[in-house]
Amino acid sequence: MATRSEHHTVPLSVLLRRELANEKIECPELVHGHAYQSKKGEDFILIKTERQRVLGDGVSTYSVFGLFDGHNGSAAAIYSKENLLSNVLSAIPSDLNRDEWVAALPRALVAGFVKTDKDFQEKAQTSGTTVTFVIIEGWVVTVASVGDSRCILEPAEGGVYYLSADHRLECNEEERDRITASGGEVGRLNTGGGAEIGPLRCWPGGLCLSRSIGDMDVGEFIVPVPYVKQVKLSTAGGRLIISSDGVWDALSAETALDCCRGMPADAAAAQIVKEALQAKGLRDDTTCIVIDILPPEKPTAPLPPPKKQGIGVFKSMFRRKSSESSSQVDKEFIEPDIVEEMYEEGSAMLSERLDTKYPLCNMFKLFMCAVCQVEMKPGEGISIHSGSLNPGKLRPWDGPFLCSSCQEKKEAMEGKRLSDRHSSGSD
Repeated sequence: MATRSEHHTVPLSVLLRRELANEKIECPELVHGHAYQSKKGEDFILIKTERQRVLGDGVSTYSVFGLFDGHNGSAAAIYSKENLLSNVLSAIPSDLNRDEWVAALPRALVAGFVKTDKDFQEKAQTSGTTVTFVIIEGWVVTVASVGDSRCILEPAEGGVYYLSADHRLECNEEERDRITASGGEVGRLNTGGGAEIGPLRCWPGGLCLSRSIGDMDVGEFIVPVPYVKQVKLSTAGGRLIISSDGVWDALSAETALDCCRGMPADAAAAQIVKEALQAKGLRDDTTCIVIDILPPEKPTAPLPPPKKQGIGVFKSMFRRKSSESSSQVDKEFIEPDIVEEMYEEGSAMLSERLDTKYPLCNMFKLFMCAVCQVEMKPGEGISIHSGSLNPGKLRPWDGPFLCSSCQEKKEAMEGKRLSDRHSSGSD
């Protein structure tokens, strides 16, 4: 006959399995679909779901979704698709727990984007690409973007959040000012006789974007430093739409969400592409990824509620600023802001993006380049704050540190030196 103590004895391995099972139950189910229509063959996507990693506090999973809209050829888009994720992950120390890993993502994304751009430019190919890169870990969504592809979020409770920035010169005055301050010129195409046509472009090169990966023939003031936004959803979940400008040039966010309401993710992506083509025709590569982040007990439930229940609500909520959310979509939710905004930064300055504030004090190693991860000998590294005009309490010998090659890249992006290789290759 078993004793009372034996009834309450559970092996450690069983407890660990139970803990992991409980953690898994708390995570959302991801259902995704994508659709595209090709015009130039320069749009590429990356989808990697349920990637496992072993951390100090257990095993966790994350999923990655990327959209790469190339221009002037597909080389930069293909290279970024094949290398960006590994460059981002290599910038995250292996000894971080789950919360630290999530907190490290915004800095690692910046380092990964810059390294990918730097490595691709060394191949001396002149194409470029926009990038919208999404990492989902549990209920936390982290988005990094350069260019004019966009990612929007509609939480299950209602509202809309714009998780990417539009780096078109036509609509971003701050980026226009940054480029002119760095030595570039911004203007429209001059057809002669003083007539100007088309969107605002950066000269030399004529690119209408202020940020991208590649584009070595344009100038290094066209930077690969991404806008990064990180949010945490409630356990009710939501829907993400990632699309290239072939969609957003034809559809508003409201139209994109409304036209696929109640559809599963794969049908929703196809419907959004169909609506875009009906509105404008096939003028450009048109690509869409839809991701439903669902409570685990309802993995196949369509999101969000049927259109007939909220037409007026959605019309009103799109008049609000993107960071707001509506508490009137569903009466049972009384919190005004269900989505927690954890991080947002769009500065093009590496010294502002690779900061090491708590809890990331040990993210960047003393003798390793914070961007390309190359090992350096003592004394070789250059502080990312070196030459800063407003260092505050930081000293030039405070980290993180860059190798000489990445320091040159940093100075070029900040307009502190002109690159001869770019000035000779522009039209």
